[in-house]
Amino acid sequence: MAYRLLQRCGSLSFHLNPEVEDMEISGKTVLTGLLGSPVAHSISPVMHNVAFQELGLDFVYLAFDVGREGLADAVQGLKTLGVRGFNLTMPLKNDVVSLCDKLSPAAELSGAVNTVVNDGGILTGHTTDGTGYMRAAEDAGFPLTGKVMTLLGGGGAAVSICTQAALDGMREIRVFNRRGANFDRMQALADQLSALTSCRVSVMDLADERALYDSIQTSYILTNATSVGMAPHEDGCLIREKDLLRPDLVVSDVIYHPEETLLLKMARENGCPAFNGLYMLLYQGAAAFELWTGQEMPVAVIKERYFRR
Repeated sequence: MAYRLLQRCGSLSFHLNPEVEDMEISGKTVLTGLLGSPVAHSISPVMHNVAFQELGLDFVYLAFDVGREGLADAVQGLKTLGVRGFNLTMPLKNDVVSLCDKLSPAAELSGAVNTVVNDGGILTGHTTDGTGYMRAAEDAGFPLTGKVMTLLGGGGAAVSICTQAALDGMREIRVFNRRGANFDRMQALADQLSALTSCRVSVMDLADERALYDSIQTSYILTNATSVGMAPHEDGCLIREKDLLRPDLVVSDVIYHPEETLLLKMARENGCPAFNGLYMLLYQGAAAFELWTGQEMPVAVIKERYFRR
């Protein structure tokens, strides 16, 4: 998206998109942003910039398309420039951990970071995805305390959701992931969470269709925490058999673009209650916003303007 820049009394006024009012950029404007690939579809810039305007904060939030190979250079550059903080999306949430100077307890436990705060050159990694997901589920009318979840994936979003759900009192979480580097890491996390919380966490091979079938049949909620189904590959889905989705199963997807993934389409066709990742994005963003600014994001305003279901 091209920005329209106008010189105005020593500052710049620009349009982020037609829904965002002119923002004044000065020599004191604080930079925040998003790193990931792809990021062109992200609504985080609108969400954060509207929140900054509502509170009268001299901040701006931009999106930067950065892949795994460019992450270290990008983080060092942002650190050198003195940015206040930044978010990370797929596929960078695990890779950035080693680039942080410190980690929050939840980030250290999960081994994933989606929010970085820069305090005078000291980068602290946080994970707000899990909190965002749990708040989103409750907002959708499906509180998860004491429930059983089948969770698809082993990346940054999955580990954050798994960690927070266990800490928040979910009864059992069955993680299905492909065999590989993430599998062993997720197994180690499952062992930790099972020992430290009252939640039983197990990890199984996603290729084990029988185990996946059995798990879904006895779960309260099925959650896709992978990028399968995200634009521009909307035709992907990890659930091959539509009949696995019984009408009383809650189905959720961390993806919000497209608004309805193939998984959610199948779920709704089978009469399943379902929700996407839009409110997870909102609530994880609200937590990041507070870490950077020390103020609460005006969530009600953002929901009314951009997140109405």
